[in-house]
Amino acid sequence: MSYNQLTENERYQIYSLKKAGHSQIEIAELLERHPSTICRELRRNKGLRGYRPGQAQKLSNVRRYGAHKARKVTDEVRDQIETLLRQELSPQQVADYLKRCTGISLHHETIYQLIYADKAHGGDLYTHLRVASKPYRKRYGSNDQRGKIKNRVSIDERPEVVDLGNRIGDWEGDTVIGKGRKGALLTLVERKSLYTVIVLLTGKRADLLAAAAVAHMVHLKEKVKTITFDNGLEFAGHEEIAKGLEADIYFAHPYASWERGINENTNGLIRQYFPKGTDFSTVSDEQVQFVMDRLNSRPRATRGGRSPNELFMGRRDDLLAA
Repeated sequence: MSYNQLTENERYQIYSLKKAGHSQIEIAELLERHPSTICRELRRNKGLRGYRPGQAQKLSNVRRYGAHKARKVTDEVRDQIETLLRQELSPQQVADYLKRCTGISLHHETIYQLIYADKAHGGDLYTHLRVASKPYRKRYGSNDQRGKIKNRVSIDERPEVVDLGNRIGDWEGDTVIGKGRKGALLTLVERKSLYTVIVLLTGKRADLLAAAAVAHMVHLKEKVKTITFDNGLEFAGHEEIAKGLEADIYFAHPYASWERGINENTNGLIRQYFPKGTDFSTVSDEQVQFVMDRLNSRPRATRGGRSPNELFMGRRDDLLAA
């Protein structure tokens, strides 16, 4: 009788039967499997919290896939993977980049396996994995002044072409607030390319923010058609920004962060480098530029593996360069 690997459904049955107190021999009889198959499954595919079917299936997939992929992971490829991971690319982004730029085809689970093996040997690659966190959202008290920005234009009046996302030039903007609300970052993201501009602010005064926005975006004004802001009073100087960049400014509805979803997601990525509670008075322009460069050179799965720099600037980044 030929051997067939356990299915995911069988793994859930094993888990349930084991939890119900059945022995390995009883489980084997109920599933019509050899006892050694059950024994091997429980030994090879258990984790720190014991045997769990979902984790067991994942481990089995990695092992099976890695068996015929291992020969591709040469020392040179390992070095390339490490170089990309240390730039905070996810395993999926690493796999996409290698396939596109070197022709090497690896499954992202293979890269995860390399990370876990590195960790087991005392390595630190796992520290570069991005951990999803809740998107940053400002909280407002009873004295909320939203909706009182002079001459604000609602997102309802924004041209429909912006929603199509098929042109360069439509931006979303917000701020990331620092510890004690003493410092902040102005973040601006172009919707189609995901190109990001990050500006270090000394405070949230509307006049200072407007001046900083124009100063950092004026060289890009040919690629700025619209900007959609959050309703914070720090954007009260929107008319100055519109004049300086020759762009149309719109405001999302109060408490409707999804209307600037790309910006919200980008702020979450920025928080990987500047966690909540960061004192921005201790952060330098060079540090902010580093984060901006990292985000703009990172290949994005939602953009066909292309980076914001490639889509917005027409410049491909060589992430494997020394």
